Amino acid sequence: MKNVNVKKLALAGILVAVGVVCSTFSIPVGASKCAPAQHFINILGGVFLGPSYAVAMAFVTSLLRNLLGTGTLLAFPGSMCGAFLCGMLYKYAGRHLPLAYAGELFGTSVIGGILCYPVATLLMGSEAAVFGFVLPFFVSSLGGTILAVFLVTAAKKMKIFDIYLGNLEAPARQKA
Repeated sequence: MKNVNVKKLALAGILVAVGVVCSTFSIPVGASKCAPAQHFINILGGVFLGPSYAVAMAFVTSLLRNLLGTGTLLAFPGSMCGAFLCGMLYKYAGRHLPLAYAGELFGTSVIGGILCYPVATLLMGSEAAVFGFVLPFFVSSLGGTILAVFLVTAAKKMKIFDIYLGNLEAPARQKA
């Protein structure tokens, strides 16, 4: 059995909680409830924890949002595809933040939007076009991505998560 990093698991739990709490701020677009905070959380998870944690976080957040009534079934394919592509591009394409942001945008809006078609028509009984969710998901993920550009860049410069996760040593405290 793999050794589970408790700090990563704790951070993932905190980010899931933030995603669920912030899901009360959503923009209803047709059958979907677009939640920009979810996309910001996906990028944080993909960049600082990796693709597997990001996908797991997106799934748990979507599940909790659905159980609490602040999300729809469309949250699953949209958020999970964006989190996966964000994490994979960041991890395997040279750790470039713009690729992570593009992965979240493309994964959520195009791939997740297209995958929502069968969910909407078969499970929700909604009439939808194949590309009907691409634009609303793009708008939602764009809001979260813009927020992530500022906050993730600042967190990377200050090495906040790297220090927390043990990737770097904490700066020595100065004695008075």
